[in-house]
Amino acid sequence: MSEADPAHPSGLSHLDAAGAARMVDVSAKDVSARTATATGRVLLSSETVAALRGQGVPKGDALAVARLAGIQGAKRTPDLVPLCHPIAVHGADVDLAVEDAGVRISATVRTADRTGVEMEALTCVMTAALGLVDMVKAIDPEAVVTDVRVEEKTGGKTGTWRRSR
Repeated sequence: MSEADPAHPSGLSHLDAAGAARMVDVSAKDVSARTATATGRVLLSSETVAALRGQGVPKGDALAVARLAGIQGAKRTPDLVPLCHPIAVHGADVDLAVEDAGVRISATVRTADRTGVEMEALTCVMTAALGLVDMVKAIDPEAVVTDVRVEEKTGGKTGTWRRSR
């Protein structure tokens, strides 16, 4: 925080002294290697799971499209989340595993910057899920995106954090 932009009396970092939303100034933070891993699921009908495991879906390679959508989402996070800092995304790995109930998505995003990549990892999972839903919606209009959450983050002042349950 800078003296020109004092914090709100509540201590909430994303509010200025008058209570207006603001982007936090991270210029004084150290650059460090940071990662975040997020996961989520897309619940699908057994017919859709069979199509993903077998002959495919009518629109094409749904898993490849979902993977690319996730990577693109990670790179475009500041365009979607209003107070998210634009940072260099140095890597984004997206894993899609077809399971009996649907598809499990795991994404790990990496940077060397002044702020973390938790939002990028979450956006990566969500956009991968949306890409998958778009590819299968003609055969499974009841697809459900669920359980999207951060599992782990590393780097920065707080170091490593892992979900406890």
